[in-house]
Amino acid sequence: MALTNSSSSKNSQTEPDLSYIIEASLLGNRTRIAIKDTKDQDHLRNKGFGVKEGSEYILRPYEALYLVHSGRMSLSTRSEKNIKFNTLIEIFSKHDKLILTRFLIYRDLRSRGYVAKDGFGFGIDFRLYERGEFGVKPAKYVIFAVSEGVDLEVERLALIIQQIEKMGKESILAVIERRGEIIYYKANSTHFKNKETNNFPTVAGSGKPGAFSNERSE
Repeated sequence: MALTNSSSSKNSQTEPDLSYIIEASLLGNRTRIAIKDTKDQDHLRNKGFGVKEGSEYILRPYEALYLVHSGRMSLSTRSEKNIKFNTLIEIFSKHDKLILTRFLIYRDLRSRGYVAKDGFGFGIDFRLYERGEFGVKPAKYVIFAVSEGVDLEVERLALIIQQIEKMGKESILAVIERRGEIIYYKANSTHFKNKETNNFPTVAGSGKPGAFSNERSE
């Protein structure tokens, strides 16, 4: 897997290949983002955005934030047109205090060419598909995120990784540093057996091993 821990990726972001502005509606309690036009639905589906729910095609809030932030989507309600990114953050934060973190991880993964979809309920987590594998193969990786400086019990982290491994998938830990940089670490249950919780290997890059741990030595 070629998730590169390098700041250069921030300067080479690949936006979704959408040649026009997608129109979307913010519904109900302002957490459901619906796409009505069938052409837009098909285009987004082919790019790995959204999911069909009954008769509606729905985007997740982090997907909507990404598309609005990249200038590829216009989001409106009955009374408000073209809602701005910062306003959306405020709206979504009322229902999900971690939405900004979800967005930052999702944007970074998308900028590297990956498709990321909802995970399995391990907090902030995504199923990650290699390039060209979405819709063809099951996700091989599960990425879950923590912010630097936020306490995370080692026992809980070990349990999450064990559950992911039981699914036949590999764990990647994404750590958001205070400067906003995201570092990725390979994680597996052997690290806990060997008591190596402050020395996870970074993923194919120049990140700092052990940077996620509050127990690391300075």
